[in-house]
Amino acid sequence: MRISVIGGGAAGFFAALSAKKHHPEAEVSIYEKTTHFLSKVKISGGGRCNVCHDEPNHRILAERYPRGEKFLKKAFEQFDAADTMRWFQERNVALKIYPDGCVFPLSNSSQSIIDCFLREAQQLEIACHLQESIQSMEIDAHGLFHLQTTQKTLICERVIVTTGGQPKITGLQWLANMGHHIIPPVPSLFTFNMPNEPIKNLMGLVVEKANVRIEGHKLTGKGPLLITHWGMSGPAILQLSAWGARILADMNYEFAILVNWLDDTKESQLRDMLEQTRKNHGGKMLSNFSPFPIPSRLWSYLLEKNHISSTVRWNELNLKHINKLLNTLLNDRYQVKGKTTFKEEFVTAGGVDLAEIEVQRMESKKIPGLFFAGEIMDIDGITGGFNFQAAWTTGFIAGKYAGLKADKSG
Repeated sequence: MRISVIGGGAAGFFAALSAKKHHPEAEVSIYEKTTHFLSKVKISGGGRCNVCHDEPNHRILAERYPRGEKFLKKAFEQFDAADTMRWFQERNVALKIYPDGCVFPLSNSSQSIIDCFLREAQQLEIACHLQESIQSMEIDAHGLFHLQTTQKTLICERVIVTTGGQPKITGLQWLANMGHHIIPPVPSLFTFNMPNEPIKNLMGLVVEKANVRIEGHKLTGKGPLLITHWGMSGPAILQLSAWGARILADMNYEFAILVNWLDDTKESQLRDMLEQTRKNHGGKMLSNFSPFPIPSRLWSYLLEKNHISSTVRWNELNLKHINKLLNTLLNDRYQVKGKTTFKEEFVTAGGVDLAEIEVQRMESKKIPGLFFAGEIMDIDGITGGFNFQAAWTTGFIAGKYAGLKADKSG
C-alpha cells in the first residue's frame, strides 16, 4: 500500500504519522512544495505554537468553529483535545495548560513540536520530500492515482490532500476539475484597519473585557481588545472576523463596529453606576476618578471624544454629558476600512464542501481512495488552538483509514 500525502504542514504530518502507525506495512510519503516543512506551526502563537485547547466537551469544542461545527463534533469522537495532549506527552513533549484553556509546549517554542514530528517521521521511515509539488493527478481504470511531481511520476493507492487554506479559488481548481464542489475561500482571522480613527494613537492599549459587534448585524466578538497602530486586534476582533468572514468579505471590508468597553454592561446598570459615582465621589474630577475597569488613557480619550473636560467634577455633569458617556461606553462607533492578516497566520473560510467528505473516514464521497485533512476542507476555527486541533483530528482519521483495503472494513 502506497500512501502519498500532499502538503507538509500540521495536518499533513499528522496524517502521515497516523497512516504509518496504523498501517506499518504501508509506504508513506509526504510531498511539500516549499523549502520548509511545518512553516505555519513555526510561526503560530508568536513562535510558541498553541497546540490545542483544553476542552473535554465535544459539543463545546465544536462550537468554536464558524465552519465545520457539526462535522467536527462527530470527528472529535475519534480524536479530541485530550487525545492530542496525550499524543504529545507520550512523545516527551511536555505541555502547559493556561488559565484560558490554551495549551502550549512547556518549552514555549514551536520548534519542540516541529522536532517531535520530524523525529517521529524519521523513526517510522516516512519519506519526506521538500520542494516537490504535485503538478497533476489522474486516476486510472483500476483506481490507482498517477501523480506527476516536479521531479518524477509516481503511482499510489491512496492520496491524502492536506494543502491547507488557499487565498484564491484557483488554488482549488484541480479538485473542482475532479468533481468536487468548492466553497469559495475568503479570509478569516484578521484584524481591522481604521485609517481615519484617532484611537490608533493609543496603540498598545488593551481592554481585557470588551464586546464588539458589526453595525447592522447580530455578530459579536467578546474578550480582550487591543489597539494597534493600524486599528484594532485581540481576541474580540479576531472572533468577529472569523464568524463574520463571509459577511465582511461581501462588504469589501468597509463597515462600522460598535464597541461596548464594559463587556456585557447594560444601559440601566451603567446609569446606576454613574449615579452612585456622582453621589459618592461627586467632588472628584473626572480625570482623577473613573469607576470603570478600563485603562486611564482610554478614559481620557473617551472624555475628549465627547468634548467633556477632564477637570469637570462628577457632580457637575449635566444630563447631556451623561447620555454621551452612556452611549460611548456602551456603543462606541468606529469605521473600518480594510483588514490585516493576524501575525502572518493565514486562515481561510472555504474549501472542499464537507457534504462530499465521509466524516468517519475523511474520505471523498466522489473519489474512493482520496482523503482530506486540515484547512483544505471548509473548516476553520477561532483563535486559541482550535485550527490546529482540527488538523490533528482530521489528520489522525484520514491516516487511520487511508491504509485500509477497498472493502472499507475496520
